[in-house]
Amino acid sequence: MNQILEDKLEALPALPGIYQFFNEKGKVIYVGKAKSLRSRVRSYFKKNVDSPKTAILVSKIFDLQLIMTDSEIEALVLENNLIKELKPRYNILLKDDKSFPYIRITNELFPRIFPTRNVIKDGSKYFGPYTEVKNMKNSLSLMNKIFKIRSCKLDITEEAVEKKKFKVCLDYHIKKCEGPCEGLVSQAHYNGMVNQVIKVLRGKTDELIEELKSQMEKASANLQFEEAAALRDRIDQLQVYSSKQKIISSDMEDRDVISAAFEGKDVSATVLNIRSGKLVGKRQLNLSCEENEDEKQIYSAIIKYYYTEFVEVPKEIIIDTEPEDSDSLLEWLNTKAIKKCKFVIPQKQSEAKSLLNMCKQNALFQLKEIQLQKMKKEGSVPYALSALQRDLRLKKIPRVIECFDNSNLQGSDAVASMVVFVDGKPKKSLYRKYIIKTVVGPDDFASMQEIIGRRYSRVLEEKLPMPDLIMVDGGKGQLSSAIETLQNLGIKNFEIIGLAKRLEEVFVPNEPEAQSIPKTSSSLKLLQHVRDEAHRFAITFHRERRSKRTFTSELLEIKGIGEKVAQKLLEKLSLDEIKKTDVPKLAEIIGEAKAKLISEYYHNIKEN
Repeated sequence: MNQILEDKLEALPALPGIYQFFNEKGKVIYVGKAKSLRSRVRSYFKKNVDSPKTAILVSKIFDLQLIMTDSEIEALVLENNLIKELKPRYNILLKDDKSFPYIRITNELFPRIFPTRNVIKDGSKYFGPYTEVKNMKNSLSLMNKIFKIRSCKLDITEEAVEKKKFKVCLDYHIKKCEGPCEGLVSQAHYNGMVNQVIKVLRGKTDELIEELKSQMEKASANLQFEEAAALRDRIDQLQVYSSKQKIISSDMEDRDVISAAFEGKDVSATVLNIRSGKLVGKRQLNLSCEENEDEKQIYSAIIKYYYTEFVEVPKEIIIDTEPEDSDSLLEWLNTKAIKKCKFVIPQKQSEAKSLLNMCKQNALFQLKEIQLQKMKKEGSVPYALSALQRDLRLKKIPRVIECFDNSNLQGSDAVASMVVFVDGKPKKSLYRKYIIKTVVGPDDFASMQEIIGRRYSRVLEEKLPMPDLIMVDGGKGQLSSAIETLQNLGIKNFEIIGLAKRLEEVFVPNEPEAQSIPKTSSSLKLLQHVRDEAHRFAITFHRERRSKRTFTSELLEIKGIGEKVAQKLLEKLSLDEIKKTDVPKLAEIIGEAKAKLISEYYHNIKEN
């Protein structure tokens, strides 16, 4: 396995989507779908492969690409489209080349409604695609029962009706059709039924039921009881259908969805291609720009680059934000487009917003992948660390950060924590917990002095490397206390900062005012992440200590049990376990005499 592929396997997300395997020549050799891309893709590279075909496939894999989706059903549809388009060697190809079906409403004088797998842009309306054919057939069957829509394939025109070219068929006699072929129903009435079908297919069933109720009441008031009864039956059937309805509608337009993720000079853009209502593919663009480039300029550059390289321009381009010079961009795009193109920037939750979110997710994943590849190169580090060095004017990149935080409850059970981040990520094996020993009461400054002193005294004794950056949770007071302690230890070359919680202010030595770091900058976000992790670790340890002290206090109520015995027990067992454990097992920890005292104490409590 090459290093690029190995790195990508490490960064796989646990999300649904599509994966594509490529050989050394860059050709797609397999397309698959997964509910969890992480689990499914990794399963190919286990030591014992069951299938010889899989073993051969894996031996030819050189690279992989992902397309993340909102659900496994979307992944299924996309997998089907990609297999038909790319015809990968190791996929099972569908011989009949079938796609997922739609319901089609034809663009005719008296429209027909039927299933189809071919989308023809002739003014017809399409609903779907339906991933479950059974559901689609059930929907059509119900439409045929409720609405008297013709099932024949006759080309019914005004001229054909006037010349009486056609005769009614059996459907008319069994009341499944009202005979449009002989002009026995008006075009307005027939198309009214078709519009009702469209409402049902678009999920507007409840709205239609209210309309039909109004028509039924009107017919009843006019003494048209047969028509009112027919409307009543139609309403009953629709109400049953409404309780089971789960249909997806689409206007079948061509769209591109564009979203970008950027950090520093790295820009990753994802373009999702939607054709005839189906997600048929993804384009990934990796660009570079100047730091702190304007978002509008970035999107403008992406659009120019993409549509110069790929000439097909759809009717709509769904995008995060309006690009720079959008009017001139649209004018240029419309010289290439078949239909007039427009930008769509969804604000509220909608189908377009969901697509944009999916696109953004893919762009963010791709950006992380790019950064991971850069980090693997010698001397390369995450952008946030470079930004931190720049913003704090540090002598070198802070690859190792040690952060300290105190925790106590009105001075009791005072503890502290140290967390370590290496290359911007937590290194939990290096975390340390401290019990405050020399400070009485809630004194954060003195507590910080004690912990800094204990930590870096040990660093000096054991000749351990100093971190690139020391960080304390707090403002100028905590920072001054830490600096004084380090100087008393004789440590001269160190970088240290303080991060105050209230206003997220960063303090550095010899500067009376907080440093001006933008609230949205990646460097400040990294500092906040480190500080929050130190706080979490300290709080967790404080709660453990406080809980153990409470349990110890209960054991000390037993005559003959001292603090050392209680602590020795609680290191091995919880209080509930101590209450239930028999004398021989307790005796293994604290001796038989003490074990009998504890057992008798809790036995007497239970008896009383």
